Amino acid sequence: MASKRDYYEVLGVSRGASPEEIKKAFRQKARQYHPDVSEESNASEIFKEINEAYAVLSDQQKRATYDRFGHAGVSGAAGGAPYGPGGAGFGDLNDILNEIFFGGMGGHAGRSRRMPRRGADLQHRLKIEFEEAVFGTEKDIEFERTEVCSVCSGTRVEPGTSPERCPTCGGTGEVRQMRRALFSDMISITACPDCDGTGARISTPCHECSGRGTLRRIRRLTVSIPAGVDHGTQVTIKGEGEPGANGGPAGNLYIVIMVQPHEYFRRKGHELQIVAQINVAQAALGHTLNVPTLTANGEVTTEIPVPAGTQSGQVFTLRGKGVPRLRRDGTNAGYGDMQVMVEVTIPKHLTPEQYALFEQLGATLGEAIIPPASSKGFFERVFDWLGGE
Repeated sequence: MASKRDYYEVLGVSRGASPEEIKKAFRQKARQYHPDVSEESNASEIFKEINEAYAVLSDQQKRATYDRFGHAGVSGAAGGAPYGPGGAGFGDLNDILNEIFFGGMGGHAGRSRRMPRRGADLQHRLKIEFEEAVFGTEKDIEFERTEVCSVCSGTRVEPGTSPERCPTCGGTGEVRQMRRALFSDMISITACPDCDGTGARISTPCHECSGRGTLRRIRRLTVSIPAGVDHGTQVTIKGEGEPGANGGPAGNLYIVIMVQPHEYFRRKGHELQIVAQINVAQAALGHTLNVPTLTANGEVTTEIPVPAGTQSGQVFTLRGKGVPRLRRDGTNAGYGDMQVMVEVTIPKHLTPEQYALFEQLGATLGEAIIPPASSKGFFERVFDWLGGE
């Protein structure tokens, strides 16, 4: 006859382990080696060994005797069937078997359905203009959501009547089923199918919501869109989602901002960017450029002096003409800048007079040259301006 393993070794705990540590180790081992779930060939023997070890170590008196005399001191105490009536670990094993076969529903199916639950969140996509995203706006929106019935206030019964106690579950919201397990009869507790775990039966349902307690309604809101939002920004409206159940809080409404592109402005973070085209004469001789800038009251024109000899791709910066920078509390922390990139246009079609003038000019400007590879050309400057996108 093979000698028995040390009970502490069987559960994988030290001799100084606390009752909580012993119980935790037992539950882990029992889940692992239950014959109905384990693929080990000797799972049944290991499972019995685990039960026997726990029957001794979970009992304070038996454990003290075992620590003093070893297996000889408790040879009749474990009994090989520690989970009969009065066995030390019957409740623990029942819990484990419930988790294995019924997903851990034991004892909480009906109660969990009656506990307060938070409502689901909703999402609404909102299109706004480029200027509205920069400076903020207010928008009226409509969306559909579930709302508590105004007639029965969510009770589901016709006003003046009351729900009846469910005869199937006796008002507990739970039904019990017996199942034979390896060492015991296991009781599984699930939500009552007749009352859906509520414990109540509606004999006179509300005429407005047909006993559902809720209705689908169109909700209308005026929402404030803060300045500086960008495409894809989410604005949270707390408590405007689906209603909670059993007194739980409502979910939130998330407004996803969809910014319409502008005719000629482009945004890069808190900066605005615009391209201005000038001809070769304006670039060579200098020019005063009138460009639009955005303000909360609309577009205004701002003058930019373009010096003689300006190259295509050169960028001019207008300080404080960009997108508002907002602190977390919503206050303004200043503005970004606006960048104006000059693009020198080359005419594709010339009149005979223009052709003669360019021919005379070309004769005075010298031949074409190849610049050093280290110098930045037009496309590199544009790429840098776009932020490497």
